[in-house]
Amino acid sequence: MKDTVLMGMSGAGKTTLLQALLGEARAYAKTQTVERRLHFIDTPGEYMEHRQFYRALIVTAADAERIGLVQDVGRDSWIPPAFATTFAKPVFGVVTKTDLAAGAGDIALARDTLRRAGADPVFEVSAVAGDGLDCLWAYLAEGACTDEEVAA
Repeated sequence: MKDTVLMGMSGAGKTTLLQALLGEARAYAKTQTVERRLHFIDTPGEYMEHRQFYRALIVTAADAERIGLVQDVGRDSWIPPAFATTFAKPVFGVVTKTDLAAGAGDIALARDTLRRAGADPVFEVSAVAGDGLDCLWAYLAEGACTDEEVAA
């Protein structure tokens, strides 16, 4: 499996997503610093929220083979358009907390934010309900998932 760094705002669900993917018990833990767990690198949300920390994200991404941008539903984003062009690596997106969406519009807005940032493909998941995790895991493990599965 390729090393993957996850980036997104505080509370976007990066750590919870990792816990779900790794089959760990869900436990709230605020990420205070860059943390490596198996093939994943979890970053503090503040690094995305404050531009002066973008350099830390860029340096952290040097240790990974791909980048995952994480955006939760129903919240404005701090991920700038074309952010993926910062990295000379594949960038995918993950819309999290789909189980909390007020409607399809919330999910579409988060998906559009990630697309504008340059993420492709974009996955829709709920770490709590388990929705979409199989397809995301298939992509992470093998680099493959059908377009129909990603859209589901």
